[in-house]
Parts: sequence; structure tokens; C-alpha cells
Amino acid sequence: MDLHDFGLASDLEVMQRQALERRRLLRWVLAGAATLPLISCGGSGGSDTASASTGTGTGSSGTTTTTTTAGACAVIPEETGGPYPADGTNTNGGSIINVLNQTGVVRSDIRSSFNGATGVAAGVPLTIRLQLVNANAGCASLAGYAIYLWHCDRDGLYSLYSSGVTAQNYLRGVQETDSTGSLSFTTIFPGCYSGRMPHVHFEVYPSLARAAAASNRVKTSQFTFPLATLNEVYTASGYASSVRNLAQISYATDNVFSDGTSLQMASVTGNVTDGYVVTLTIGVNG
Repeated sequence: MDLHDFGLASDLEVMQRQALERRRLLRWVLAGAATLPLISCGGSGGSDTASASTGTGTGSSGTTTTTTTAGACAVIPEETGGPYPADGTNTNGGSIINVLNQTGVVRSDIRSSFNGATGVAAGVPLTIRLQLVNANAGCASLAGYAIYLWHCDRDGLYSLYSSGVTAQNYLRGVQETDSTGSLSFTTIFPGCYSGRMPHVHFEVYPSLARAAAASNRVKTSQFTFPLATLNEVYTASGYASSVRNLAQISYATDNVFSDGTSLQMASVTGNVTDGYVVTLTIGVNG
């Protein structure tokens, strides 16, 4: 990923985290601690890493259950849900758009439409693995929460809103976090439309039952991908418009990510042929 100057606010955030870690380190040394664990939240696009002091990893998803001191990780920034949330908070064509109360929305594979719609979104395969942690309790895993996730298709179109796909509801779904606070979605890599860096929207809910109403959400945010990955993905068939649009935007000029991406940059593995896996740890005030 290219490096960018995220400005004073980002610098202050980094300095505060560093100062906090130095104070914690001094306390552990004075107490004669045998180990010095460090915990923070976010993807590998920034300086943030995730490891556990007394936790157990869960393999390739990189999830952990922790019992570290409260306040050790940062809350992911609150962001706009944008004009295409389909969570009951806006309308299209004079009708309220809400998939949260539709049968079939709770699913891990969101490539196809559901509840009577039959379209399937084409594109480079993508697996999204998220872990939800409590910033108020030492980054402890948040089990039993729910995440509603949505994004555009490879043409930059949003189901239920964009011309040509208003009859589709693909690339939208809800999942419940497991005992480690983790969940995953199977989808396609989103395209880049004019004016925005490629991104994925999500809302966090305190339970699956309460995910039926947007008024219950506790966090709305977005995450993005490393530039090197985007340039690689968009060599694939069907992403020609994304190449043009991406050349005209950057993280620094994006209206969401211009203040920094350290907590919203997903880690990525994979390739165009086999598909990609992205992972992100999301800190919220649980």
C-alpha cells in the first residue's frame, strides 16, 4: 500500500497510542511481568497488530480471545452508511428499502439475491473475515453480536438502488458473531465507482434479533483495501471501469478515508485466479 500523510489528527492518535503502550510497558516491568503482550485493533495496512496475552488463536482468520487491560484497543471510526444502506432508513422510488426484515438475509454467501430475486453478482471471489472486539473490556471478543454488510458490485452498482439492479438484493447479508467474535462472508471484490475509493459498508448490532431495525445499530463504518491489491484485482475481466475510476481518486482525497485508514485497512491474501481473503478486527464500545 502507498504511504500517505493523514494529517495532524492521525499523528496525534498514533502518539497517544504509543504513550499508552509505554505507560503499560513500564507498569509490567515494575511488576516483574514475565511477558509483555501488546494489543491493538485494525488491519495490517497501518501499524496496528493483534495478539493475545492469554488468548487462543483460531487459525487463518487471525482471531483471538483476550483478557488484557481495558482500553488497549481503539474504536473503529463512525462513518456514513451512504445513500444505499437498504436498512429502512431511506427510500428509493417512493418506497422504504429494508432488507433487514426479509427472509433469507441472514447468510454467509451474499453473491446471489434472495427472497424471490434471482440475480447473482459476478466478479473476483472474495472472503471477508471480521472479528468484533470490545474496546471497553480489553479487546475481549464480542460473541452473539450481528453485522450487516453491503457493498457495490464490480460495475459500481448497488442492488435495490442503482439503475439496472433495482430488482436485485445481492451483496447484502447479516451474520452473527461466534464465540470468538468472528464471522465471515463469501462475496465478490467490489468495483471502484467515480468519487470513492473501493470500500465495504457495515453496521454492528448488539444481537441478531435486534438487527431487524436500524435504530438498534451501535456502530456504522466502512473498510477499504491496500492500493496494490486494488491494482491487481482490477486487471481481471469486468473491472475496466474500476481502473479508470481508481486512477482519479486516492485515500487522501476520499471523503471517508482522507483522515486515515489505520483502523479501516483490511489485511489481504490471495490472487486474481484463486480469489482473495481479507481480514479485519473491529473495535467497538461493547
